[in-house]
Amino acid sequence: MQSLLAEYLPLMVFLGVSLFIGLALMVAPFVVAYSNPDPEKVSAYECGFNAFDDARMKFDVRFYLVAILFIIFDLEVAFLFPWATAFKEAGLYGFWAMMIFLGVLTIGFIYEWRKGALEWD
Repeated sequence: MQSLLAEYLPLMVFLGVSLFIGLALMVAPFVVAYSNPDPEKVSAYECGFNAFDDARMKFDVRFYLVAILFIIFDLEVAFLFPWATAFKEAGLYGFWAMMIFLGVLTIGFIYEWRKGALEWD
């Protein structure tokens, strides 16, 4: 029984340290935060002007298009990393499968570019 508890000791230490750090990071802003902020400091700053409409207003479709394009090319990188780490084991078939995948993505990128999907006018 003693050896079983000794095996779980590192786990308990890890949980204790992570709990302490988590609580410390949640309490620290209340302890060290500036309590009398300047009105200029708490004003809208993200886009340079105050909000003028409802938060549920319609967005331009270009925002969604950029998000979709980001996800597509982010997934491309997510597939490239494991392929690159297992390149030797993948062999010639793995190489050509990835080249076809990259070719399809390149054709799609060229199509989007020609259609003007990347323009922000």
